Amino acid sequence: MSLRRPSKDQPENFEFNSSSLEAAKSIVAQYPEGKQQSGVMALLYIAQRQNNNWIPLAAIKYIAKFLDMPYIKVYEVATFYTMYNLSPVGKFFVQVCTTTPCMIRGANKLVEACKEKISENESELSSDKNCSWMEVECLGACVNAPMMQINDDYYEDLDKEKTLKILDKILKGENPKSGSYRGRVNNEPENGRKTLMDLKNA
Repeated sequence: MSLRRPSKDQPENFEFNSSSLEAAKSIVAQYPEGKQQSGVMALLYIAQRQNNNWIPLAAIKYIAKFLDMPYIKVYEVATFYTMYNLSPVGKFFVQVCTTTPCMIRGANKLVEACKEKISENESELSSDKNCSWMEVECLGACVNAPMMQINDDYYEDLDKEKTLKILDKILKGENPKSGSYRGRVNNEPENGRKTLMDLKNA
């Protein structure tokens, strides 16, 4: 695992807004007395969602105080798990799966689309600072490969042309529909097949 460093540009302050505070209190209340620190991962995620998809050091300090735990312990969690972004990724964060099932189904074409539309290099903000992309390991949608995740949504059964159209929409500030781009519901078989015996009719 590569070393992950916080952004050099950091805001001075952070605190939960009203909706984030309500969500944080609800999560902490689910743990027994004295075990509230177990909610640290959920609170980091709340902070990330509030702060345009990334967690500043001020948020880590705020959460440490909120949970009455040492700052370094919260920092260790935030820097260990790659689902936490330690520098700005933009309003739209594109993660392209390039693990084997997606790779053999054309994930490289999705990467090409990201390079053309967002930036030549991964983890680099687009010219308008609104979007970035990166290659990631398996996102668990192998049956619908190739696929990518944008913020919390999955976009599946893609090719380069469909990916370019999706990226065009997010670069305009729009939210394209998620799910399969071959018309499948979840990961149902194509062509109406229900069993392996139906393969002979495919």
